[in-house]
This record gives sequence, C-alpha cells and structure tokens, in this order.
Amino acid sequence: MIKRIVNVVILIPVAIVLIVLSVANRQPVTLAFNPFRPEDSMLSVTAPFFVYLFLATILGLVLGALITWFAQGKYRKRARLEASEAVKWHTEADKHRGRAEALASQAVVPVSGK
Repeated sequence: MIKRIVNVVILIPVAIVLIVLSVANRQPVTLAFNPFRPEDSMLSVTAPFFVYLFLATILGLVLGALITWFAQGKYRKRARLEASEAVKWHTEADKHRGRAEALASQAVVPVSGK
C-alpha cells in the first residue's frame, strides 16, 4: 500500500517532469571535457540535452542508493550479530528443554493411593 502511494505521489510527477523536459530539450548540446580547449572533438560528446538529464537522474539515483547502503552498514552488521546470538540462545534453550524432559521422564512420581 505504501509503495503504491510512493509511486503516485513521487515517481509519477518526476516521470512527467522528465518527459516534458525531454520533449522540450531535443536540440543537440556538446559536453566538453577539456576546459582549456572546449572545441577539442576528442574530449567532447554531442547528444540531445534530455540524454544528459536522464544520465544525471540515473547517476543521482545510483549514488544516493550507494550512500544509503554504506550508511546503513552498521545496522545490517548489528542485525546479523543479533540474529546469530538469537540462534545461539534458541539452541541453548532447546538443549536445556530436552535435558529437563529427560530428567522428568526418569523421575518416579509416587502415586497416592487413597
């Protein structure tokens, strides 16, 4: 349900804006990577402007995802450690439960004969 709300509220307007910008910016633009000689064709790329818009959006999404993933690493590590600790304690409890059942089955319970 929340994913649907996110799609409607955030992703659809972003998609509409990108489509409008790509239709409005179809003229070719040259991106020069040589700041000292911008006319150098070896270090320049010519493409429609909307291509650069899409590439910037994709790069931003990837960088944001990577930064978030690295920032949450300590929480994932803590969750792994706590999960392994929980498994250890469950194993210990099962072992003690089995031992208690074995001891209970060996004990002779006196039956009172009234």
